[in-house]
Amino acid sequence: MYITAISYYLPERVMTNEELVSEFPEWSVEKVAKKVGVNSRHLAAPDETAGDMAEKAARRLFDEYGISPQDIDFVLLCTQSPDYHLPSTACLLQHRLGIPTTAGALDYDLACSGCIYGLALAKGLIAAGIAHNVLLLTAETYNKYIHPSDKSNRAIFGDGAAACLISAKSIVPFTPPSLPSHSLLTPLSIEIGNFALGTDGAGANNLIVKTGGSRQPSPTGIVTEDEEGHEWRDDNLYMNGSAIFNFTLDAVPAMMERVLQANGMTKDQVDYYVFHQANKFMLDTLRMVCQLPKDKFYIDLSTTGNTVSSSVLIALRDCLDRQLIGPGSTVMVAGFGTGLSLGSTILKFQ
Repeated sequence: MYITAISYYLPERVMTNEELVSEFPEWSVEKVAKKVGVNSRHLAAPDETAGDMAEKAARRLFDEYGISPQDIDFVLLCTQSPDYHLPSTACLLQHRLGIPTTAGALDYDLACSGCIYGLALAKGLIAAGIAHNVLLLTAETYNKYIHPSDKSNRAIFGDGAAACLISAKSIVPFTPPSLPSHSLLTPLSIEIGNFALGTDGAGANNLIVKTGGSRQPSPTGIVTEDEEGHEWRDDNLYMNGSAIFNFTLDAVPAMMERVLQANGMTKDQVDYYVFHQANKFMLDTLRMVCQLPKDKFYIDLSTTGNTVSSSVLIALRDCLDRQLIGPGSTVMVAGFGTGLSLGSTILKFQ
């Protein structure tokens, strides 16, 4: 199974550190940039949903690579901010994108590891003969869940969406009459390896929005204080940064060993590492704990922030555009966070 195309979409609205710090005079632009590695982030418009952004990412994928929606036979959407509780936003996207009604479509609720899980699901669907060309979409509007006074999370998270096509083999590009063939990107051929996945639901409360679901459907207005002095609002996104940090440092090195073993590889056979872009401090620490070379480890969330499930695909496309990876590269990708969950696989670029 192969990734044959990758694109992404970022909302038009950009919030710079200067704008953010103007609301919190006790902070400085330099402090935000140094700690989290973010200089600016994109914010979805008030009337822009995860479904809207996923549609724009998919249309960009179709346009850039000359993909016909008629070739898609399954749609997977990873989001924790669906357009509705029901129906599935993926069903809406099937219709809006002009994908055949013979295609399957579903949402799945994961965040920072969501891209990796989506690749695993797509590979399974193709291996089982259920689908041949799976459109994997990731989209998140976390900023709609963050309280205006929550400066830490507002500094970290950015909104965005990504799209990729997973196929049994490369498909023949379709060139729309209005688009010259020379303007299309060359289809990719990235073999998806074996996976290492993991879950620790005992840590679910460390990254959560407590209200809005069946457990607590109505807003409560309850505000409590955690052990670090951070305010926890039931109706907004809460993240225990220390707990997530510790989970990552404990779980990711072991997962790396598992995914290497699953693919019959050693660490020195990996050319590049593209992990979920959580924040610069976490990634720097993780790289040192895992003893990975700095020049083989991707860190760049300066203009996007943490885009949750989209960060790995955005990073892969950026690496391709900057020629940091290409034909012959072997890349380890990994995601970790909300759930708590984590996942990793090996990508081999043909």
